[in-house]
Amino acid sequence: MKDLQSNSSASLPVYETFYAFQGEGTHIGRAAFFIRTIGCPVQCSWCDSIGTWHKDHLPSKIEKIPVVELAQMARMSGASFAVITGGEPAIYDLTALTTALHDQGLQTHIETSGAYSIRGDFDWITVSPKWNMLPLAENVQKASEIKIIMENADSAEEWWNEIGEYCLPNEVRLSAPDIWLQPEANSLSVELLDGITRAVKSHPRRYRAGVQLHKVYNCDMLDPNSKAPISLK
Repeated sequence: MKDLQSNSSASLPVYETFYAFQGEGTHIGRAAFFIRTIGCPVQCSWCDSIGTWHKDHLPSKIEKIPVVELAQMARMSGASFAVITGGEPAIYDLTALTTALHDQGLQTHIETSGAYSIRGDFDWITVSPKWNMLPLAENVQKASEIKIIMENADSAEEWWNEIGEYCLPNEVRLSAPDIWLQPEANSLSVELLDGITRAVKSHPRRYRAGVQLHKVYNCDMLDPNSKAPISLK
């Protein structure tokens, strides 16, 4: 693969781009331009972006878009930052894209499982760990925020036992990141929500309760470029 850092004509396989607002985490409610890449080896059964990786839903022609064009699209949207997501965007070298976005005056955010080395200059890193492929310690250590998908009422404790030591302040990150507890969208049971509440109340300096606000507003779908969610069922 050619070095994307020095290739001004670099392009990336993109599933969709759209203008909406960030529906999760610290930047919730802020207008954002989303760049969703193709491909994800992690492949969670409850994934809400199945179209980016499942063979039955992949577009027949995967479009590669020049990173300069992606950056121009992001700037023209009016957003102050771009979110690079997937799929799993970190399977690609994103250096050329983040450079192009910065050249257009936009901040760069990434949403990743943390299972792959992050290549690119990011202003904000969201790591959402998955059991299928555990995150690299280095990614957890430099994460701006952690987003834990609560599959059961004990998920917060289970993930803290797995990655908690890497969530502490370090030489790169002087304060501990916010850890958002996000209910898995297909399992909004009272037991699950109560489990999140108990975890937040038990560890008020560690956890924050999360929600997928963009799904409440359905704001993604107001952009005609956004693709409708796909289910495996």
